[in-house]
Amino acid sequence: MSRIKDNYNKAVVPALMKKFGYQNQMQVPRLDKVVINMGLGAAVQNIKIIDNAVGEMTAITGQKPVVTKAKKSIANFKIRAGVPIGCMVTLRRSRMYEFLDRFFNIALPRVRDFRGLSPKGFDGRGNYSLGLKEQIIFPEIHYDKVERVQGMNITIATTARTDEEAKELLRLLGMPFREN
Repeated sequence: MSRIKDNYNKAVVPALMKKFGYQNQMQVPRLDKVVINMGLGAAVQNIKIIDNAVGEMTAITGQKPVVTKAKKSIANFKIRAGVPIGCMVTLRRSRMYEFLDRFFNIALPRVRDFRGLSPKGFDGRGNYSLGLKEQIIFPEIHYDKVERVQGMNITIATTARTDEEAKELLRLLGMPFREN
């Protein structure tokens, strides 16, 4: 079992119950899912970019991603409906906790000039989103085999009702927020 899941049951639940005055353990917010998305606009010209991104995302998450396709044709971007333009993975349960553990403790410290994550990435309903500029911060990706540096969006969905509850939950789980 992951360190984050163990920490949640032993330390996070009592701390959140005390801080927000919950009467029952079931009221305490918890992680719902993590969605990782890679938008690959350049894949319109070279379809091999999709295959590389799928392989890298599989290595990072341990789960095969879904290839996303364009819904509409947009002439200015040379995109037709049904053309693959990205890939995404939804992680839940143990894979989610393992990914977050690796992300917080291994990948984020490898980011150049890392001073913490912005506390402004909340959506008003307790979900947090952030963008990464390069996939090479993950140790599963070998820098020599990367054809092109690709960014990704990571969304952490929680059952929290407010941003304050979600921020405290993520902080207690080990997410390194920047002090503003």
